[in-house]
Amino acid sequence: MNDSDKNQFVDHWNTANPIVFNVLKEKRKEMRDNMTPAEERLWGEIKSKKLGVKFRRQHIIGNYIPDFVALSCKLIIEVDGEIHKYQQEDDEQRTYELNQHGYAVIRFTNDEVIKDIKQVLEKINYHLSLKH
Repeated sequence: MNDSDKNQFVDHWNTANPIVFNVLKEKRKEMRDNMTPAEERLWGEIKSKKLGVKFRRQHIIGNYIPDFVALSCKLIIEVDGEIHKYQQEDDEQRTYELNQHGYAVIRFTNDEVIKDIKQVLEKINYHLSLKH
C-alpha cells in the first residue's frame, strides 16, 4: 500500500474521497436500518459500554463499514451470514487491510451469535483484554 492509499484510510467519519464517503454513508444507513437478527442480538449485548468500551455499529473506516467497532482499542467485530461462505477471499483482504491499520478483526457466524451469545461475549471480552 503506497502513501496515497494510506491517506485514504482514516479513522474518522470521512474518507479522502467525498464521492466514496457519500456512497458509504448511504450504505451505512441502509445497514443500520436493516440489521440481521444476529447483529441486533449482539448489539443489544455490547451497546452502551456494557463490556466497558464504546462500540459503534456500521462505522465507516476508510472504504469499509464494519458491523461493530470499538475505536478506543481498535477492535472490529463482524457477524457473518451465509454470503460470507462465498466471499472468503474478499473477507481475508478486508481483514488484512484493517489489520495493516492496527485493527484486530474477529468474526462470528450468525449461528454462533444466535445460539451461544455467552461464548461470543467471552471471546469478545478476551480480545478486549488483549487490547487494554
